[in-house]
Amino acid sequence: MAIAVVLVLLVIGSLIFHFASPWWFTPIASNWTTMDDTVVLTFWVTGIVFIAVNLYLAWVVWKYRHRKDQKATYDPENKKLEWWLTIVTSIGVAAMLAPGLFVWGKFVSVPEDAAIVEAIGQQWHWSFRFPGKDGELGHSDAALVTPDNPFGLDPEDPKGSDDVLVARPELHLPVDQPVKVLLRSKDVLHNFTVTQFRVKMDLVPGMITHMWLTPTVPGSYEILCEELCGVGHFAMRGRVVVTARDEFDSWLAALPTFSQAQALAKADPLAGAGQYAICMACHGSSGEGNAALNAPRLAGQEAWYISRQLHGFRNGLRGAHERDNFGAQMRAFASMLPDEAAIRNLSAYIESLPGHAPEATVTGNVARGERLYMTCAACHGREGQGIWALNAPRLADMSDWYLVRQLQNFQHGVRGTHREDYYGWQMATMADSLKDERSINDVVAYINTLEPEPARTAMMDGRDD
Repeated sequence: MAIAVVLVLLVIGSLIFHFASPWWFTPIASNWTTMDDTVVLTFWVTGIVFIAVNLYLAWVVWKYRHRKDQKATYDPENKKLEWWLTIVTSIGVAAMLAPGLFVWGKFVSVPEDAAIVEAIGQQWHWSFRFPGKDGELGHSDAALVTPDNPFGLDPEDPKGSDDVLVARPELHLPVDQPVKVLLRSKDVLHNFTVTQFRVKMDLVPGMITHMWLTPTVPGSYEILCEELCGVGHFAMRGRVVVTARDEFDSWLAALPTFSQAQALAKADPLAGAGQYAICMACHGSSGEGNAALNAPRLAGQEAWYISRQLHGFRNGLRGAHERDNFGAQMRAFASMLPDEAAIRNLSAYIESLPGHAPEATVTGNVARGERLYMTCAACHGREGQGIWALNAPRLADMSDWYLVRQLQNFQHGVRGTHREDYYGWQMATMADSLKDERSINDVVAYINTLEPEPARTAMMDGRDD
């Protein structure tokens, strides 16, 4: 009898939870209302079956409960009941599957007037590409990806020269315009999902997959990767901003084309040496850093990272927090660089500075730090050498006191909270895995022991790098 009561309470509780639950769909912002309709239909069919089966079980438990004066009977077959169950089950399954087939038929039929955009996924970053005036995207190949050509476009293909490049994880789309999203992966399996659009699709290495939608509600929506793609999968976020057509056109017109990006003059380290004269007062003549002036070591860091941080200071992604006093100082210095060429030249000069490991100032449990560093190694490399393809800078041979401060800044919201600082946000979520000051010191103490391969090779050859 108690089991029958539990089954009835289970049905009642499930119904209350379903209809009173605050967890439901996000408001839809695309044309795919049929996606919601199919899910709601599935809820109704499975809900009816759930109620019927459990109430029937409760009735059976009560009806055929043990009684001394009642003897059980054996009825091995009931063809009438089997026919009814087969027919009802078939109708229920068809009711769930058939609407989905119609929706899929619409999903694979892209409107002829749909605009084109390409979404490129990589660990753990989104970027985008629009066709230029010719309306066609140029050829791309993962084998062509370099720091100077992160999209992997073929310079020999004239169709790609006017392709518009969006090198950051923020995509703008015009409202009420159908758009076909081509999906390309540089490395592993990813999935492009915007919850409010209700459609998603996998990015498969070596293939170009696609999906389409019509954004219907202006606003800002988060892009998620819903395919496990590595340690940083959860932090692979981006943003889609749906705007009016004129706002979208203005945004698109301000972006560089592939030919413009390739036409940038090669960075000149000698010209950057003149720009570095200002930096020298704090960071030292050889970029060795000065803890007394809160100036970290720069020598040994790659140009792409130095350039990104200078842009971050200039644009307010770094140094704008009220508690980031040292970052605020850097904002003032970064604003003195007149243009993009100056930033690139300065970054190239800093990259050319000779590397010498600084003296360790942080102590900790190196063995424990090695275990903690396993997560960091997924991006920054096993030897802390940094991996530009993962947007992860070099950690080895950097100022250990500075690493401690930045990990604390990420944990306390001083860094990584700006709306457009996607990489800082990723680091903030990673830094939270270090639960206390001891953990930070341990992992930095282990980083102090790292010796990347290039440095070892140079020493073996008798060269001073």
